[in-house]
Amino acid sequence: MDSALDFHSLRALLEWQVELGADEAIGDVPVNRYEVQAKAPQVVALTGGPAAKVAPVAATGGGAVAAARKAAEGAGDLEELRAALAAYEHCDLKRGARNLVFSDGVPGARVMIIGEAPGREEDRAGRPFVGRAGQFLDRMLGAIGLSRAENVYITNVMPWRPPQNADPKPDEIEMMRPFVERHVALAKPDILILMGNTSCQTVLGKQGITRLRGQWDEAWGTPAMPMLHPAYLLRMPGAKRAAWADLLAVQARLHEGGA
Repeated sequence: MDSALDFHSLRALLEWQVELGADEAIGDVPVNRYEVQAKAPQVVALTGGPAAKVAPVAATGGGAVAAARKAAEGAGDLEELRAALAAYEHCDLKRGARNLVFSDGVPGARVMIIGEAPGREEDRAGRPFVGRAGQFLDRMLGAIGLSRAENVYITNVMPWRPPQNADPKPDEIEMMRPFVERHVALAKPDILILMGNTSCQTVLGKQGITRLRGQWDEAWGTPAMPMLHPAYLLRMPGAKRAAWADLLAVQARLHEGGA
């Protein structure tokens, strides 16, 4: 009996690998981009007189967070913050991602949405919320007169796609929190919309999105509305009624402040 797979079986296997994120063939041997070095690089002084420089050392734990805080605080505008994120080397997710996903929409808009992490489509495009969930988000915003093309600014907690769209780890969230805080300070929105549990955990230090949604909170001096993630709403259509109520609350808050 011939053990060779037929065309349809081979195609199904290929689609399965693409779904897992293996969407680019670059060699005969797989590369483990998450392999930890056996020994951390040593600090090496580069000779050259009084202006001698010191080679950087990989930061871990609190060192990685401190490095993130220093990099974020040094950004004077959004472009500098993007550059600081691109230069940040302490988050392993960066090694497996195709693109940095920084933002989309109108910088300085009254409404700023903070999502969780890029998916496959976002990683390819280098923009947040461009996949199926993003298209649904656009329809949600349009229902209350908002759009990323005119009056909404969008970013994510994580700028790089986690493997297989896994939830970000606690240490990864801690690394990104200083960047998110600085992002909000530079964008200066009137209202934050926190899409999903990871966003609430990062910005508010709270979890349990089904309990938090619909209740106004405050983050870094800015009113914040936790909302169910569009991807969740696509899986659980019955929750759309709650999301609609939250959108109306955002609309009312904008009108109170002079839309």
